[in-house]
Amino acid sequence: MILLNGASSSGKSSIAAELLPILDDTYFHLPVDAFHALRVDRDIAEGDLQAEIDRTVKGFHRAVAGMAAVGNNLVVDIPMSRRWRLLDCLNLLDPRHVVLVKVYCPLPELLRREEARGDRTPGLAAAQYPRVHAHGVHDVECDTARQSPRACAERIKAYLAAPHRPTAFERLTT
Repeated sequence: MILLNGASSSGKSSIAAELLPILDDTYFHLPVDAFHALRVDRDIAEGDLQAEIDRTVKGFHRAVAGMAAVGNNLVVDIPMSRRWRLLDCLNLLDPRHVVLVKVYCPLPELLRREEARGDRTPGLAAAQYPRVHAHGVHDVECDTARQSPRACAERIKAYLAAPHRPTAFERLTT
């Protein structure tokens, strides 16, 4: 499993789009945004919104774990922007088989991308930015302000050819 961890608008989906065609095996791209998009388009009371998001993310983690448990190769696209998300994944996923990728982008560029997209809650990237990489440990690092999505994909593929032990997830579980 390749887990792309970065703030909103950091380039996770763009990397995944470049990565899937160059990988040697068949992989599924599972972005958390796809799960949020499955929810009916209905107003959610301000006081209920975070609980709704948290339930969706917890369900997403379990769907990812289920896909991996039966042998599927995955490129997972999710921001580890809250500590419980990382802990939940550490509890559910086999740490020997997770390649944790830091998808980094400087805050000014994140803000520019977020505004240009127009489909994100303003301020989401800024809110996630200080927390998404707070755990500090990754197997591969990509800076999408300096590297193209294709270059990031090639960097990840090169890592897969010669992975290191212990993985970041193994180090985080100890």
